[in-house]
Amino acid sequence: MRVAIVGFPYSGKTTLFAAVSGVALDHLRPAEETLAAVKLPEPRLDVLETIFKPKKRTAATIDFVDLPGSAEGESEHAGLTRHLPTLRQSDGLLFVLRDFASASVPPHQGSVDPRRDLTQLRDELLLADLEICANRIEKLEKALTKPTKERERHKHELNLLGRCREALEAERPLSRVVQPGEEEKLLRSFGFLTQKPVVVVLNVDEERVAAEPALRDPYAATTIATCATLEADLLQVDAEDRGEFLADYGIAALARDRIVWACFNALEMLCYFTAGDTEVRAWPIAAGSTALDAAAKIHSDLARGFIKAETVAFEDLQAAGSFREAKAAGTLRQEPKGYVVKDGDVITIKFNV
Repeated sequence: MRVAIVGFPYSGKTTLFAAVSGVALDHLRPAEETLAAVKLPEPRLDVLETIFKPKKRTAATIDFVDLPGSAEGESEHAGLTRHLPTLRQSDGLLFVLRDFASASVPPHQGSVDPRRDLTQLRDELLLADLEICANRIEKLEKALTKPTKERERHKHELNLLGRCREALEAERPLSRVVQPGEEEKLLRSFGFLTQKPVVVVLNVDEERVAAEPALRDPYAATTIATCATLEADLLQVDAEDRGEFLADYGIAALARDRIVWACFNALEMLCYFTAGDTEVRAWPIAAGSTALDAAAKIHSDLARGFIKAETVAFEDLQAAGSFREAKAAGTLRQEPKGYVVKDGDVITIKFNV
């Protein structure tokens, strides 16, 4: 899972990357793409750790990548175009919009206007997708002038891309057009940017860090308001001392965890767990995945020799206190390979190779 952080120069996106990743700002190189694996804050692992007292604890992670801003003398359009390969390879996008004033940091295009910046970012992505779409349509139309074995497949693809082009020309993202399943699979190789889930972060002044976001993106999974500089600074404060500072700003917790979870949920992922005295572990998996998929996620041998998945809901295991007590209570189930995994399932794969 990879989320690319996107924003115009001086939006605070690199500062937000530091706040989310925990990497100190003075360790970052703003002129380079920077990747960090961020642990998903998962309190259910704390409970499992208490129950099983394992030797090891492993959290699920999301990769965040910070893209450098435009180079000197380079237009913002050219700067974004330069990073299109990274954006297309990402699973989701995190927009950072500036909504703070600063005498020392010049604003984008001479004024602070997050709604304008959002529209411009959306337009850049729409245009990038439209170019890819138009080029592929042109090739398909040429291919269909000749009799080939792939004619029917090409006609089907052309029809789908025609719908996509109409949506893009009407300034509608492909996430509102493409149906999950066959259509999504057919278009996956294009890496369409407007097909990817988006989370928007409104980077506000410290004085408004506790307020609701001043704007909402109807095409985004969610919009979160935070002050990236404050987040990055507070992350360097010892956890036991942080609460007093948070209270001063009228907030209960850092926005970092909300941002990470928002990206995880926008990607339509869920967590299942494996647990024992050796390790408790959170496994990220796409919603709708089966017990066989979960087995394969752990190891291909478990999928190859799959017999059954001993499964208990996290809440039931927490109430029971052990697998043995969950079995006695009738909450530990034997599920087949086609069972659809639910968020919070604690699974033990039984297999024979």
